[in-house]
Amino acid sequence: MPAGVHALSHLDPTAPLDDLEPLRDVIGSARVVAIGENAHFITEFARLRHRVLRFLVERCGFTVLAYESGFSEGFALDRWVRGELPEDELPELAEQCIPSGLARPREVREMLGWVRAQAATATSPVRFAGVDVPSAGGSLLPSLQPLGDYLAGVDPAAGQLLAPALEIAAGTAGTTQAQAAPRYLQLDPARQDALTALLSRLADRFDALAPTYVDGGGRAEYDVARWRLEGARAADHQLRAIAGAYAGTALPAAATSRERYMAATVRWWLDRLGPGARIALMAHNAHIQRTPVVYGGEVQVLPMGLHLDLALGGDYVAVGLTSGGGRTAGLHPDAGAGPYGFRVEDAALEPPRPGSVEAAFRDAGVGFGLAAFGARSGGAAGPDRIRMDTDYLATPVSEAFDAVVHVPESTVASDLGF
Repeated sequence: MPAGVHALSHLDPTAPLDDLEPLRDVIGSARVVAIGENAHFITEFARLRHRVLRFLVERCGFTVLAYESGFSEGFALDRWVRGELPEDELPELAEQCIPSGLARPREVREMLGWVRAQAATATSPVRFAGVDVPSAGGSLLPSLQPLGDYLAGVDPAAGQLLAPALEIAAGTAGTTQAQAAPRYLQLDPARQDALTALLSRLADRFDALAPTYVDGGGRAEYDVARWRLEGARAADHQLRAIAGAYAGTALPAAATSRERYMAATVRWWLDRLGPGARIALMAHNAHIQRTPVVYGGEVQVLPMGLHLDLALGGDYVAVGLTSGGGRTAGLHPDAGAGPYGFRVEDAALEPPRPGSVEAAFRDAGVGFGLAAFGARSGGAAGPDRIRMDTDYLATPVSEAFDAVVHVPESTVASDLGF
């Protein structure tokens, strides 16, 4: 474990924030700080993220909560955060806007409630922003359906392209890619290719007729519609990649389309929210790390964090979250299971493996703490793996993250309802 290990005191999101002050040096002047988690549905990570968000907002002036949720879907949740929708609509909105049940744990919704309360009274209210492809790749419809009204106002003829795209996309739509991928595999290959071609033709028309679209509907409206379409295109490529993985025909690292889009969406928001915008970005560790995601000895994806690092340099900081023991959520695809097409296994964690960052915390005698890695190690020896769900992800940890926060034990949320 490198120098820069700091003990932390509280998981309670309402507790004083002084123990998080070592994060200030890690963050510096970065405009995007990503806060990860080694598994979804973990109570301790949700509470810790809430605390870190409070620190970033209250002490560092961050202005946006960006989440692993669809770009298109995120606008409704932003309206709720700003008080434009009734407070009691959060459960339904969170289910619609944040995919795969990630907002079902009470602690996540409490964090969103804190953002709403902050926005109601603060001089600089926090915004909510989605950065992902629609339904995390489960359906193109959340991005495509809003384009109908937009095109009716600026280019009705383009409906000839949108209508068949919607019809094909509806045939594969699910709540998650675990549901959608088997449906995509059942689709005739000619219809798969037709959907991809229709989306490409729509994108070309948006770009070619941009001056007309902007004159007819405004620059901001055009930008949102165009990026919704880009999200649908990335989701189409993502779904093709995941279905190919199921069938054993996928190209290496094919699922990178989603990661590229997420990184580009973070930059989309930075470009439009002004030079003072600072984004707290919440996504799985495997999305935010700077290094390729290697599993089974093969590169699976080039993650969002790698793309952001290349684009933003020192303006991007990645903070991973992990646990030494306890239990975790193992996710098992099963198209017929529950509302999302996967089963959640409440699994016991094995003791930390040698060489892991979790073993380094244990050996340093730190249960709940923060390790700040500082300047990149440039190949120096250090932890070479970090927990991911029920297994480990092999990566040079000090290259992948600027810091890692470790909790001694993790537990699976008890209120998922599936």
